[in-house]
Parts: sequence; C-alpha cells; structure tokens
Amino acid sequence: MIKKGSFMPASTSQYYTRTAQILHWVMAIIFITAWVIGFYSGNFLSYDVDGSFKGDVITLHKNIATTIIFLVVIRLFWRYTHPAPQLPDTMSPTMKTLAHIGHLLLYVILVALPVTGCLFSWSAGHPAPVLYLFEIPRLVQDNPELLAIVKPLHIYISWFAGLLIAGHVLAALKHHFVDKDNVLNSMTKQPK
Repeated sequence: MIKKGSFMPASTSQYYTRTAQILHWVMAIIFITAWVIGFYSGNFLSYDVDGSFKGDVITLHKNIATTIIFLVVIRLFWRYTHPAPQLPDTMSPTMKTLAHIGHLLLYVILVALPVTGCLFSWSAGHPAPVLYLFEIPRLVQDNPELLAIVKPLHIYISWFAGLLIAGHVLAALKHHFVDKDNVLNSMTKQPK
C-alpha cells in the first residue's frame, strides 16, 4: 500500500529488514567517515602543508566517498522492494510529513554529494577512485569553469548534509528516549 504523502510504499512490519539495517549502518559509517575526512582536509590542511600529505588525505576521502554511489543504488532498490515500517500512530501528520521529507533529503544528498565530488575531482584534473581498486570513468576533463561551480556546490551540500545527519540522529534519539517508541529499534533490532 502507498500512503498519501509518502515517496515509498509503507510496510506492515515494525522493523526494517536485516539487509536494510546493514545497508543503513554501513552507509552511515562510510558517509560520516568521508564527511569528517573531507571536513578535515578542507578546513585544517592548507596548501602550505606538505602537498603529498594533503593529497593523500583527499585521495582517502575520495576512495571512501565514491563507494556511496554504488551503495545508494543498492539501497534505493532495496528500499523500493522492501518497504519501510510505518511511523508510529502517536506522530502527528505534520511530523510524519517532515520525517518523510527528511528521509527524502537524505537520499538526495547521498546521491548529490558523490556526484558533485566526482565532478569536482574530474574538473580539477584528478580521478575519482573507488577503494583504491579502480576509477570511475571520467565524464568531464579539466574544466576550470565547471570547477568554479561544483567546488562550492559540493562544499555547501556537505554542510547541509552535516546538519541533516545531525537532525536525523537527534530525531532518532528523541524517539527512543523521549517518545519511547519503536523508531530507533526498527533500525537496530529484529523481532524475536
């Protein structure tokens, strides 16, 4: 069944599938790790620092972050074929709508950040490597005009992502400790 105002079908289960839970937590770890490394390299490593060290840190960031492109495709397919649990009846319609918008925005940034990151790297004349195994084929070559657009876009989206992730975590904790509902447990436990 598709609930009004929802972008995905709703499930009758109170829990996400084990696969959905694993994808969620693996992507959370990868995303937060890539975000912290990107934040560190962008804000604390000036170009006065040994260039090879900064380059190594940025390369690490790219190798981790590009995996999100592949995982988000799997996750979106899984999410579409295995609906999410319904939100608690105790939530107001407004809060349910905000939760759906928040989740939709999380998926948008999970696509937008790696895409802008690859465009940033390519337009600066660098590869977009994946786990030190291979490179995503370049869709653009050195392009200073594109770089002037995608570099700040990638940075602004990353700041928005940080705020959105913080809000997501705080909302989950509120559901668990204040509302005492099953929202957090639905992503951490399985029925017995």
